[in-house]
Amino acid sequence: MELGLSVPALLFPAISLTMLAYNARYLAIAALIRNLHSSYEQSESEAIRLQVEKLRKRLTIIKNMQAVAIISFILAVVTMFLIYVQLDFWAKLVFGISLVALMISLLLSLIEVQLSTRALSIQLQNMSRSSK
Repeated sequence: MELGLSVPALLFPAISLTMLAYNARYLAIAALIRNLHSSYEQSESEAIRLQVEKLRKRLTIIKNMQAVAIISFILAVVTMFLIYVQLDFWAKLVFGISLVALMISLLLSLIEVQLSTRALSIQLQNMSRSSK
């Protein structure tokens, strides 16, 4: 397989958009934690404390998603440099690692989405029980 400069460059928009989506998730959860924290200070509710614990787990996953995506981005740049200096074997190896890192980031994103969906489902069940 011939690996030209344009191949790793194709990852740039994908990784950039992925990072934007991850950052939006992070900001939304951070705002939610801030709101829950002020509610917790007023009521010291066990339910709110448990919600914050779950959100802390999601924040950790998002932090890891972002870190692995950044590593993928850096490796794509390193790949381009290796192609430029004509180290084709190393360029292919580093590009492969970059793709694996991107896949790991996306798998972490899937896990975080599943946790988020489960949390929302629990909230909806609680709301429907409260309205009866």
